[in-house]
Amino acid sequence: MDGLWASMCFRGLSHTHVQFFFTTFRPPLNIDTNSVKLWVLKTFLRLPVRRKRRRVFQIHRHSLLRLCKHSTLMAESEPVSDATPVGEKRTCLLHGDEETPAKKPKVDGENGNAPNPDGGGGGGGEEEEEQPEGPASDGEEDGESFADMMKHGLTETDVGILKYVSDHEGFSGILKERYSDFVVHEINKQGKMVHLDDLSIPADSEEGAEPEQQPNECDVLTEEQRQQLGELQLFKNKEGNVSIEVKDDTKEKRTLVHKAIKTQFPGLETKTEEKEGHKFIVAYHAAGKKALAEVKTAAAPRKHFWPKNRGSYCHFALYKENKDTMDAINVLSKFLRLRPNMFSYMGTKDKRAITVQEIAVLKITAERLAHLNKCLMNLKLGNFCYKNHPLKLGELQGNHFTVVIRNISGTDEQVHQAMGSLKQTGFINYYGMQRFGTTAVPTQQVGRAILRNDWNQVVDLILKPRPGAEKEYLVRCREEWAKTQDPEAALKKLPNKRCVEGQLLRGLSMYGKKNIVTAFGLIPRNNRLMYVHSYQSVVWNAMASRRIEAFGLKAVEGDLVLRGTTAHVLSAEEAESHSIHDIVMPLPGYDVIYPSHHIGEGYRELLSADGLDLDNMRHKVKDYSLAGAYRRIIVRPTDVSWEVIHYDDPRISLVHSDFEKLENKPAPVFNQDGKYRALRMEFSLPPSTYATMAIREVLKLDTSIKKQTQLNTVWFN
Repeated sequence: MDGLWASMCFRGLSHTHVQFFFTTFRPPLNIDTNSVKLWVLKTFLRLPVRRKRRRVFQIHRHSLLRLCKHSTLMAESEPVSDATPVGEKRTCLLHGDEETPAKKPKVDGENGNAPNPDGGGGGGGEEEEEQPEGPASDGEEDGESFADMMKHGLTETDVGILKYVSDHEGFSGILKERYSDFVVHEINKQGKMVHLDDLSIPADSEEGAEPEQQPNECDVLTEEQRQQLGELQLFKNKEGNVSIEVKDDTKEKRTLVHKAIKTQFPGLETKTEEKEGHKFIVAYHAAGKKALAEVKTAAAPRKHFWPKNRGSYCHFALYKENKDTMDAINVLSKFLRLRPNMFSYMGTKDKRAITVQEIAVLKITAERLAHLNKCLMNLKLGNFCYKNHPLKLGELQGNHFTVVIRNISGTDEQVHQAMGSLKQTGFINYYGMQRFGTTAVPTQQVGRAILRNDWNQVVDLILKPRPGAEKEYLVRCREEWAKTQDPEAALKKLPNKRCVEGQLLRGLSMYGKKNIVTAFGLIPRNNRLMYVHSYQSVVWNAMASRRIEAFGLKAVEGDLVLRGTTAHVLSAEEAESHSIHDIVMPLPGYDVIYPSHHIGEGYRELLSADGLDLDNMRHKVKDYSLAGAYRRIIVRPTDVSWEVIHYDDPRISLVHSDFEKLENKPAPVFNQDGKYRALRMEFSLPPSTYATMAIREVLKLDTSIKKQTQLNTVWFN
């Protein structure tokens, strides 16, 4: 049992969680070691590693107990099904560009994540808070509860995703069974794919180093001091410190010690203190709350020397696994003691994936960044160079995807037809389900209320109680608001005041319920605009579906094409010389034109039904005035390739990542007689497109969380 205990702790569980598991689901004492291991493998290791434990235990308690009772038969049994995943499985049968169902909608265009404005508790990529563990309730009731919670979510038809462009037969498969099944490489503005393939320091960095002599660790720090500092760097309690007495009390000596610590142990900071007539250099962890409080009150550090002939920005490739872009930047900023806004990037990337993208940071040396590789988890930095400019959102040319869909049911011929259609024709450029949130109150409903200037409804939609999956403290907050309409009382129910609900309640507390516009303004601007952009997106989806249904895959008179940045209405003669890939559709706004055929009038009908005037899209609040934009109806991926692979071990990675190549690890070997089949596809997409919509076209499966939860529940049972 000790080995199992250690293994479970290693997988990210606290001792409290492991104790709860063993006391609740303890296998029979007479079961042999091999059977226990297989029992744990079949039950516990399929559960999510980074999910709220109490809820997971409750949902799966019945199945675990049933397996526990029959555990003596486990050693002789075969896996439950060929489709049964092992390891990181906790996604639905198809789950595209986002990591967790009910947290964050996708940022448009970058295949990345943004704070979820539809209320999910967290606005800044925070870990879910652990709740006190308690005894599980009845397993059968909880076994049904997860599907029940998700039945209030949206389906594709709710947001206008209705049509396909191909006529091949669809087939099933599991996307993102492991996060390594979804690999994204950014395509920079020069059209080059960003890879992590070089960890060396550029020569420019050495030439531009500070003129003083670099510290020699053998002369400055003793072996004992280095060991203490190393333990402090990796120690979970970051409030400790290490004091080093400086006997040779000279400024030069102290400077060498300071620089040696900061260079060799990224994440540690130093300060000089005097005790009883002796001077000490105290090293502490920059991520510690107490340490940070002391740093804020201390004098600002001296600026480092920066050569004039070196670019002010260090650009590097950020390789990350199973981590959100903003989470990664927050980690880097803590270790480097910088504000997160010192970093710039061209787009955010998926969390549940392996991604490589370009990042720029102001006046931080490549050497200092490279030292972080010694202590970062699931992050790697490389391909350093110095440039004179930062990066800007949207500058990228696109993203290259390597996607593995496991346990596919389609024949080789079906796969060939589906991928051939994707390569030749493409897919409808719908806004994916991530755009609209996953709770019972979709983001577009809030956006519609904002555009209608109905601020009481905006508050009601965000704060009212709602069915479906919610964190307990959010449920209590909503109940308090519904009962008292007191923002301060409701705010007290929230441990995290930075979520959308908390920011709105704080605004209502400060400015009163008669000044909702100002109170709503306390929510970060990007979050507020996500609501109105979500409404634009659902209108576009609906109109694109109507356009495909009416005219199919050919350009017709009255369609729109772009000439530069200006839209032009095609005549019947001009339509003959254009293809469907040239056609664009507008997002509603005051600075766009609409198709001259009946689809253009459909915009007016749809907005009119929602209480909006197509000719008056300017809002009293300037932020919510929609100018509109144009979006291609059909997108055809480039660099499309695919293969059907066979394998025996569902736990192995099927993609050779950049980091594995750097470590000279062998590429995965496929067994042509393996019992599992997977489709490995690669393709490149421009910005403002969703990879899930391309995969939807291949599989012809509903990508909504609601539908996939139903499929997953049937599969699990």
